[in-house]
Amino acid sequence: MKAVVFHDIGDIRLEDVAEPVIEQPGDAVVRITASAICGTDLHMIRGTLPGMKPGTILGHEGVGVVEEVGKAVRNFRPGDRVVVPSTIACGWCSYCRAGYTAQCDVANPNGPQAGTAFYGGPALSGPFMGMQAEFVRVPYAAHNLVRLPVEVSDEQALLCSDIFPTGYFGADNAEIQPGDTVAVFGCGPVGQFAIMSAFMRGAHRVLAVDCLPDRLEMARKQGAECIDFAAEEPVDVIRQLTGGIGVDRAIDAVGVDAVAPPGQDFPDEVRQIAPQIRPVGDNWHPGNGPSQVLNWAVDGLAKAGTLSIIGVYPETARTFPIGKAMNKNLVLKMGNCHHRTYIPDLLDAIHTGRIDPTSLLAQVQPLTSALEAYKAFDTRQPGWLKVELLPKAA
Repeated sequence: MKAVVFHDIGDIRLEDVAEPVIEQPGDAVVRITASAICGTDLHMIRGTLPGMKPGTILGHEGVGVVEEVGKAVRNFRPGDRVVVPSTIACGWCSYCRAGYTAQCDVANPNGPQAGTAFYGGPALSGPFMGMQAEFVRVPYAAHNLVRLPVEVSDEQALLCSDIFPTGYFGADNAEIQPGDTVAVFGCGPVGQFAIMSAFMRGAHRVLAVDCLPDRLEMARKQGAECIDFAAEEPVDVIRQLTGGIGVDRAIDAVGVDAVAPPGQDFPDEVRQIAPQIRPVGDNWHPGNGPSQVLNWAVDGLAKAGTLSIIGVYPETARTFPIGKAMNKNLVLKMGNCHHRTYIPDLLDAIHTGRIDPTSLLAQVQPLTSALEAYKAFDTRQPGWLKVELLPKAA
């Protein structure tokens, strides 16, 4: 089958690889009918999420049709149409039963302290091949597949595999209440869904911070008040727009910036796939200084406000403006989305017509054009907010 395969930082290839098979009784093999490129994939090909093994198939978003199930899978049969949650959970440990499926104690074979298991990620996330391919093996399939109503399209369902639940998780973690004013930092795919979710939860105002015109325009179409940080100082504008108070809730939908290790530059072929990588000095460390977004968020929040962090940060990021946050009595909530917990309710909202997420799906490309799509997505070309990939097997 065809798949997008990681080989090294900046080196991904479309290759022919072996099709997955049932390895455990709880497995299923799903024929992918739609997958997607995520900003997290960029962190891995840039090297800001370390530990990627050569040969790993990328991609953690997918919709498809069940091809085969193991003997322990009793709730799905071949031919069932499903969405695959991005993060992997067993369904029976205490964390899964409490809804904290991103912190499953069982799914990650590296042990309960290794963190979230997901498809197509670094070694620490487990040996799970990704979904930018024609087929994928789904472990713990009885829990990690969600059946799709016939009325929900592949495009709608695909956005429920990761970015819609993640945006909603950000709004939920932010404790948004009716009447709140919310700042969303970063208007990429997850940020757009955080804006949508903030309004779903009753926010009266959403302030959207970015610098790219097409992303700000999409946020504006959702009803957000836009702040272009390339043209104005966002914290000053936030205070002006809130009578000097600040926002009640803030969501960091950006995460770590990509940088190169000390003294290292990258050859042209790397920059073609990851042009945002930049070399810095010998004091390089992903945790050297809080991100600009975190400083803006803490400064822009009202006293006793809530900061929700859903942008990706590596474990090496170890700094935060803790003094400012403590002095303002801020609540901090962060982490990986519990996709399996949120997906059923979001699918129901789509199925009943309360919301249609496909307005945020910008591009549909064949899997065979994945490398070109990565380049366009990475360079944030206008109109490339979210990319759906259609495998040949579809």
